[in-house]
Amino acid sequence: MTANDTFTGQGPAATYDSAFLKACRREPVPHTPVWFMRQAGRSLPEYRKVREGVPMLESCMRPELVTEITLQPVRRHGVDAAIYFSDIVVPLKAIGVDLDIKPGVGPVVEQPIRTRADLARLRDLGPEDVPYVTEAIGMLTRELGATPLIGFAGAPFTLASYLVEGGPSRTYENAKAMMYGDPELWADLLDRLADITAAFLKVQIEAGASAVQLFDSWAGALAPADYRRSVMPASAKVFDAVAGYGVPRIHFGVGTGELLKLLGEAGADVVGVDWRVPLDEAARRVGPGKALQGNLDPTVLFTDKDTVEAKAQEVLDAAAGLEGHVFNLGHGVMPNTDPDALTRLTEYVHTATAR
Repeated sequence: MTANDTFTGQGPAATYDSAFLKACRREPVPHTPVWFMRQAGRSLPEYRKVREGVPMLESCMRPELVTEITLQPVRRHGVDAAIYFSDIVVPLKAIGVDLDIKPGVGPVVEQPIRTRADLARLRDLGPEDVPYVTEAIGMLTRELGATPLIGFAGAPFTLASYLVEGGPSRTYENAKAMMYGDPELWADLLDRLADITAAFLKVQIEAGASAVQLFDSWAGALAPADYRRSVMPASAKVFDAVAGYGVPRIHFGVGTGELLKLLGEAGADVVGVDWRVPLDEAARRVGPGKALQGNLDPTVLFTDKDTVEAKAQEVLDAAAGLEGHVFNLGHGVMPNTDPDALTRLTEYVHTATAR
């Protein structure tokens, strides 16, 4: 937080009346707020320039670089919120897990977690493990002023998937085998990861983040009954741990149409929706009392301006009756997206929804 800011119990005061936070709280807004998952990153030439020659994990640990990358899409697109530039495996790296992010592959873990003895490698995380996060968020909130900063973390299931598989997977065969075959070990693993994730989010909130998003990127691989029994308790523990700060909590997963109600029940104030379920149907599934975030198909941005606007309007029309709506894509910005298309889309949503 800035020197002139105060923590109200409902987030940093400077950003409290922003359109983004109002929408998260399901209050009237001057326009539908817009931000994009992965807005800071590979689609921007200025990002590629500052990241040149810097490995991904190292770039997440340099406060000045994190600040610059996080601010780039706010400057360029005029979005209503910044998303803290990091990676979901940063807290694991910070507590000593031997992993790296390999270009074209993703996170790779040198020694996967497969046995109870392996759990000992997952120690608690404290602010002293991630001083660069506190420093970067302090720098960011001074620069952002009234624009909210969203903190984020990977959800326990998605982190567990990487740790057990040893890297990205399409089938999650090892993770699911542990979940089904050794439910006690699985529960203990997710509980440990919930504590680490909650601690990582607390660092971000206490440093000045105005909201947090929990990415359960791979939860769509689960049946609802398995999610409720074997995953939801850990995610709920994370959300409960940060509830007292009063900042909005967003929950997002890919392919989670069958899990939308459960994503809300885990403790989210805002449920992120991918492009597969229209927002009016998503609202019916989630139930009352939650704002929704989403959900333009990211590939639409590869079409012409008129098509982008028509598809964006379909999203806005489906969201017309919602209690609160944050416009976003249904997943992250793709690397080959034309940045100007995102700028035009932001302007269109702001203009089309001006009240």
